[in-house]
Amino acid sequence: MQGFGCRVWPSGKKTFVSQYRVAGRERKKTIGTYGVLIVEQARKEAEKYLALARTGQDLAGEERRARAEMSVAELCREYLRHGVALKKGSTVKTDIGRINGHILPLLGRKKISAVMRADVERFMHDVAKGKTAKDRKTEKDRSIIRGGEGTATRTVRLLGGVFSYAITQGYLTANPCAGVKKFPDESNERYLTQDEIDRLGATLTEAETVGLPWHLKDGARSKHRPQAEQDLRERISPHVTGAIRLLLLTGCRLREILHLKWRDVDFQRKVLDLPDSKTGRKVVYLSEAALEVLRALPKVGIYVILGKQPDKPRSDLKRPWERISRHAGIEDVRLHDLRHTFASVQVQRCASLPMIGALLGHKSTSTTARYAHLADDPLRRALNAGSESLTRAMLPKTGDDRASAPSRFSLLRNERNSAPTV
Repeated sequence: MQGFGCRVWPSGKKTFVSQYRVAGRERKKTIGTYGVLIVEQARKEAEKYLALARTGQDLAGEERRARAEMSVAELCREYLRHGVALKKGSTVKTDIGRINGHILPLLGRKKISAVMRADVERFMHDVAKGKTAKDRKTEKDRSIIRGGEGTATRTVRLLGGVFSYAITQGYLTANPCAGVKKFPDESNERYLTQDEIDRLGATLTEAETVGLPWHLKDGARSKHRPQAEQDLRERISPHVTGAIRLLLLTGCRLREILHLKWRDVDFQRKVLDLPDSKTGRKVVYLSEAALEVLRALPKVGIYVILGKQPDKPRSDLKRPWERISRHAGIEDVRLHDLRHTFASVQVQRCASLPMIGALLGHKSTSTTARYAHLADDPLRRALNAGSESLTRAMLPKTGDDRASAPSRFSLLRNERNSAPTV
């Protein structure tokens, strides 16, 4: 039947569509998903739109105009059902948190056609000021919703994506988030100095051997404290110290190390073959030091880093990292800063940005470009080394050299006197 077909998406999903023209404008209406509807059901539904189109009626256009009167809350629900197919599960989870925590409380009841740029700007400033911030207890744990400029900027970006979905569906013709000046993203990138790296390494060795000393409050139940020095220390699991070493030696993200399975470690090829990461499948090249750390780790269960249960990954390293970073004197360093430090060390060794991007698993060169400013020092060292001969020739001579060497002014005078007359 002309005007009826099946659209196949890159993901393999198939949808039935009806396509027609009314008053010179082309319309395309999604009828349903293959598997939910059979071909005959979809064909009958398409016939309704095609029959009305022949009489000049645009049923799909009317439906779109009606959709323009949906609320922001309804649009967000539809977006989460149909507009996040290419996003990773962890990203969708974050989107849901921002939608429920910020967008719905402030804009949920508003009709999408009524949302203007001024509304989005007001929304952004309200989130930044903490109007939606909450700290409440749930059955499982605490639910903390934070405000701030960074949260506001990221939430407006998500809102812009939701409205972009509405435009692709034909509900709107303009995005109210376009042109909104957002708060600048704070990089908050911290790079460890060589001295800090040395202190961290010494702390990790101390933590897994003799243990880290307790930090005791004066006068707090002092009579119940252990008397022996060895009992006033806490030994850290070699899996924890090993995880921290791997973060610094590979530049991996925290979840990539905590979720790493032994089957993904290829000692022969000297790589980690990660089936899934933030950017999809990823190969991580291993240095000899990283391989040594992996070989030293006890194999317990399927995960490289042992969690509470051998068949489940460890959830985080918050508590041990707090103890370790405090003892090493780097309390302002996050675990993710170890990834930044890995990149900064590669830059200092004159590795190119494309090479660093490949080591870190970046999909976009713009992501790696954040480390471009770190290349200043190696460039300056190379400049000074390469300019040594130029420096000897160009700088003014001092002492005995000055007497034997002709001055710059005498050279210029001689050159001028010997120049031919025109």
